[in-house]
Amino acid sequence: MSHADTAAALEARLAVLAPLTLDIRDDSALHAGHAGAAGGGGHFSLTIVSEQFRGLSQLARHRAILDRVGDLIPHPVHALAIHAFAPGESPS
Repeated sequence: MSHADTAAALEARLAVLAPLTLDIRDDSALHAGHAGAAGGGGHFSLTIVSEQFRGLSQLARHRAILDRVGDLIPHPVHALAIHAFAPGESPS
């Protein structure tokens, strides 16, 4: 699976969370030479804003995401940085 296909799979699976904002970034080039990158696994960062995260802890938000995409780890996703917010929250 190409990194573009992986990003599309992440986006499709996270659609159930009804994101108001979803930004998936392929950071694989920043990890060239890393063992995971050598094995073809991609490094991704995602920022997601969803009403479904309101009132949830960061741990609960991450679990909601990983419940939907966890089977993609460790391949084709080697690493996934998650930034999950409810509307009105901002990255710090």
